[in-house]
Amino acid sequence: MHPFLAALLIFIAVAPAESVAAEPPPVETFFARAKLQSAQISPSGQWLAITAEAGTGRLALAVVDTVGKQAPQVTASFSNADVTQFEWVDDDRLVFTVADLYVGISEGRVGGLYSIKRDGTQQRRLDRAARYHSERVIAIPHGGGNFVVVGDYQFTLLGNLDAVGAYRVNLDDGRRESLSQDRPDHAKAWVFDPAGEPRAIVASADGISSLFWRGRGDPAWRKIESHPEFQPGFRPVAVDAAGTLYGVVEEGPSRTTVLTRFDFATGKPSPEALARTPGFDFTGRLVLGKDSALAGIRLVTDAETTVWIEPAMKRVQAAVDKKLPGRVNHVSCADCKSPAIVLVNSYSDQDPGSVWIYRPADDDWQLVGRRRPDVDPAKMATLDLHRIQARDGRELPVWITMPPGAPPKSPAVVLVHGGPQVRGVHWGWNPEAQFLASRGYVVIEPEFRGSSGYGAAHTEAGFKHWGDTMQDDNADALAWAVARGLVDPARACIAGASYGGYATLMSLIREPDTYRCGVAWVAVTDPRLLFKEEWASDLDEEGRRYYLPLILGDLEKDAERLRRSAPVERAGEIKAPLLLAFGRVDRRVPIEHGLRMRAALTAVGRPPEWVVYEDEGHGWRTVEHRLDFYRRIDRFLAAQLKP
Repeated sequence: MHPFLAALLIFIAVAPAESVAAEPPPVETFFARAKLQSAQISPSGQWLAITAEAGTGRLALAVVDTVGKQAPQVTASFSNADVTQFEWVDDDRLVFTVADLYVGISEGRVGGLYSIKRDGTQQRRLDRAARYHSERVIAIPHGGGNFVVVGDYQFTLLGNLDAVGAYRVNLDDGRRESLSQDRPDHAKAWVFDPAGEPRAIVASADGISSLFWRGRGDPAWRKIESHPEFQPGFRPVAVDAAGTLYGVVEEGPSRTTVLTRFDFATGKPSPEALARTPGFDFTGRLVLGKDSALAGIRLVTDAETTVWIEPAMKRVQAAVDKKLPGRVNHVSCADCKSPAIVLVNSYSDQDPGSVWIYRPADDDWQLVGRRRPDVDPAKMATLDLHRIQARDGRELPVWITMPPGAPPKSPAVVLVHGGPQVRGVHWGWNPEAQFLASRGYVVIEPEFRGSSGYGAAHTEAGFKHWGDTMQDDNADALAWAVARGLVDPARACIAGASYGGYATLMSLIREPDTYRCGVAWVAVTDPRLLFKEEWASDLDEEGRRYYLPLILGDLEKDAERLRRSAPVERAGEIKAPLLLAFGRVDRRVPIEHGLRMRAALTAVGRPPEWVVYEDEGHGWRTVEHRLDFYRRIDRFLAAQLKP
């Protein structure tokens, strides 16, 4: 074993734990923190930085010499905080953020943004603690430099994002140079070129999203595109060293997005697509080489892949895929033209992943570590994407997680994602679905209409259809699995968080004979409450005025439909056993949703199983709460679905 690998064992266990025969893995296997969190190779390829669990149980930042000339070093660690994210600035410096992951959100005051030398010296705090402000790195000059760009996120008194400023922060002395003197009002997102110069800004106000551009040598920002907020338009992705602006636009009947360039001569996006992902929206990023030239494009279909432009990286990727077949192999190159060393992050639907150092010239492979050593991939479930027809003929993507050796007509859980305007699943190891499958349940995850990732036509088909056709899609996915003999129609429950919790409640109302039980957490129970302007809600004025009417409807004109689509108004129609869970300080779906629903169910003689996590928000931040919650789910589902 290479010396640096032996040293890493102080952080990472590499041998899977033995499991007791016929017993499912414990909840900790799925919801405890991964032992190995992140790994990044330095710009030269000589150094590897990782965040992993140290002996204190806290996440620490360590740096290892990949050629073994220097001993590994813990670069940054804290007794009361975890290193959560990091980036290389150059071969000698990193920037990182910290947070206390052992407490809930309102107690989690330990935090900050820091720079540090690779050897652990010259640690410097970069952000300025200020009320109604939050700062994080938003750009690092490609190829190194003595500065990073820090975004200053400015919030209103109600805690809503008002604007994002930007500062160039000198890492040698901490001096700050504002980049915001002439920025457009209500700037919400910045795009930088490889040198760390701001080139594009997205600003939004009064229901309009506008794109501003400032090219090399331009004296001021100029507006180049605008469209109604929350609706289609050119969305910037990146700017290269030559000043080319890349972004995504929609095309075709399904209105899936493709990658293209902005044509400044015509003032419009180029009609020529640079990358398409048929059946999926383009989601990805550009990979730049050492010279800042485009080396490849990372993109996602059902799973992530990389389309390499550099011939040398095409050969490296082929060699990696041959060594590790049937997996996603994310290859990072220090020098993409002449890759002497690369970092490989490899994972599959059954394996949370492992990290490797690979030297192509010698075909030399060195294991850095496994992310979750307690997971035995051979005992994990498989994940597949199917495209079925909903009852009205719409194509409906559905993900099926099958337990190993599952018999025909197994019990099932329909797991509904939140959002709803997000994509629910990407191919890989998903802890929630794997946990349910380990208990013998077939897991059905529909990308119901209203979901994103499959074209704007699919997303917009869900607008103003909360409570009706969006719920039909979930029932149709279950019916498809039943028709193929995968699932016992008499043993199915439905579960989900946020919008998924809402869909759970409405499905129990609309299909009382379809589901044996429901689990809903941080669930919307009355969509009308989302329109309320109050500190307890994190939805801003723009969202209330333009987003909610678009996806839900008008409070006055659609009053009756909104009333009918509020589970709290129809609590008496819920007959199945129900588990409800909420975070006391949730600002996305305030606790009022849960309290009203619980009271309504209790009033009709159907009190739910109920839990509130006092210091949690829109999801469970601490491992302690995650473990408690999924143990509750385990017991609840077993009581309803197992003999």
